[in-house]
Amino acid sequence: MWIFSSPKVVFGDDALEYLENLRGERAFFVTDANMVAFGFVDRVQQHLAAAGLESAVFAEVEPNPSLQTVRRAAQQMTGYQPDWIIGLGGGSAIDAAKAAWLLYECPDADPAAINPMEDYGLRQKARLIAIPTTSGTGSEATWATVLTDSELQMKLARGPPELLPDLASVDSTLVMGLPPRITADTGMDVLTHAIEAYTNTMRNDFSDGMALKAVDLVFKHLPRAYADGSDAEARGHMHNAAAIAGLAFGNSMLGLAHAMGHSMGAVLHVPHGRSVGLFLPYVIEFTANGGNTRYGDMAHHVRLPAEDEETGTAALVGAIRGLSASIGFATSIQALGIERAAFEEALPKLVANAEADNQLFFNTRFAESDDLAKLFMCAYEGRSVDW
Repeated sequence: MWIFSSPKVVFGDDALEYLENLRGERAFFVTDANMVAFGFVDRVQQHLAAAGLESAVFAEVEPNPSLQTVRRAAQQMTGYQPDWIIGLGGGSAIDAAKAAWLLYECPDADPAAINPMEDYGLRQKARLIAIPTTSGTGSEATWATVLTDSELQMKLARGPPELLPDLASVDSTLVMGLPPRITADTGMDVLTHAIEAYTNTMRNDFSDGMALKAVDLVFKHLPRAYADGSDAEARGHMHNAAAIAGLAFGNSMLGLAHAMGHSMGAVLHVPHGRSVGLFLPYVIEFTANGGNTRYGDMAHHVRLPAEDEETGTAALVGAIRGLSASIGFATSIQALGIERAAFEEALPKLVANAEADNQLFFNTRFAESDDLAKLFMCAYEGRSVDW
């Protein structure tokens, strides 16, 4: 038995207006300083005020939010006693909001040990709204929560199904004019989510359709959104694609590119989308060499040559690398400016972190320690995977 889970999704260029229908007394923002400086918090607060809600703001979320940040946010929530928690920003802000909300409802919980099998009894105090301001993580549509243990240099992918937001406000006006670099990184994150959702061991009929649609949208609209930040049509489709891909992997799982990407993000401090998107073609090659894959199906869906699985896989890898080139996206770790000595010193930790990541186990071809070391090295040097 499988349950398809989704928040209520309000999307379009006026989605924020839906917030004026909320009922309650107080809302609490979990966000970052940029969202305050750019006026996004003010915009949302105007709609909350129209609904009669007061609000407080915690704007201390950093990229790859730490356990310490989550605890501080939860402590301030407890003092304010909100009816609504609002995660506003990229995936870091939304993930931090989820974890802080859990601690607000369950003060004795350990955010480093959140268990997807445990019932926390959330929604006794508040409900959660996710408002993404980047088109990438899909966190607004999933219960997954990625936090960072800064002492262990390790990302922790956690979350019970209860952490699924009650409402996702996917308002495309919030991503107009995003810088090209952020557009590229987050767009490749969407592509990786969709491809891994379609090809992992937990794939299913319901998630498949979402994954295929998201891949199609990325190939069509990411180059346009990258080239022209004011292209409203491309921006809107990419913003939708992020949430759609989130629904796909939130109802299946991910795979090896995420296990490796989580590791590199924590150890070498590379942004999430840049990490997972870089590893994607290498992981596809590795996985396809083990057989029993569906990359040919996906290649056919996006109108690439796919007479058989081998041809389709090669075409898909080529299309991903071509897309990367068109948006200035690095295709090797070396191209990120990471010195070889620093990379080789970090390699044992990179492998150990990837081995401990739960997404490793959903890849259709399992990667042993030696495989991971070789994959990281191929990705560093930009070499194709031939085993």
